[in-house]
Amino acid sequence: MKTIPSDVDVVLPCLNEAEALPWVLERIPPGWRALVVDNGSTDGSAQVARAFGATVVSEQRRGFGAACHAGLTAATADVVCFCDCDASLDPSLLVPFVRQVREGEADLVLGRRRPQGRGAWPAHARAGNLALARMLRRRTGLRLRDLGPLRAARREPLLALGLTDRRSGYPLQMVVRAADAGWRIAEYDVPYLPRTGASKVTGTWRGTWHAVRDMSRVLAEAPGETPAVERDAR
Repeated sequence: MKTIPSDVDVVLPCLNEAEALPWVLERIPPGWRALVVDNGSTDGSAQVARAFGATVVSEQRRGFGAACHAGLTAATADVVCFCDCDASLDPSLLVPFVRQVREGEADLVLGRRRPQGRGAWPAHARAGNLALARMLRRRTGLRLRDLGPLRAARREPLLALGLTDRRSGYPLQMVVRAADAGWRIAEYDVPYLPRTGASKVTGTWRGTWHAVRDMSRVLAEAPGETPAVERDAR
């Protein structure tokens, strides 16, 4: 039997995901801690999270990056994982990610999403992701095929990257700065399920456009550049 690594925090950015939370939290590996970052929910998400044993972190500043970074700063484990809170990704799939980080085979492990069923990954969102992957390759040389939200890395090196984006560009900025720092970055294929509820970012062409715009700004940063002002809000 494979041993599941312990001392792992899973950051789950959350905005009105009460319906999806039970499915997600029931799949957190035993011994790991779920950090649900409530980003201003009005549907009782925080109460649901607590009822399922999660630690709830409150982040009132709106923005996907703001929620992710609040979870990272609240984490105490050596290894920190990130996972969407909408039931599109199974957090139990993070076990090999963590093992690879712990064994020193990679510094950052990302999930390459493989859509399961119609509607799991709308065409406009997939097109935006592909365009960003190509821009990332030109910027860093990384030949990644996805910039998915399922990921794992060690906490202290993540904090040392000095991530500043607080909107949709946060996940990409993590990859760009990790590449600039010489990190070894790996990908795993993971099933991507139809999400529960409506997407706040890529559910529409307009939302996708705003996300791509945020990420394009990240790609425009020169290596080692730190913006003077944090990008805030959705």
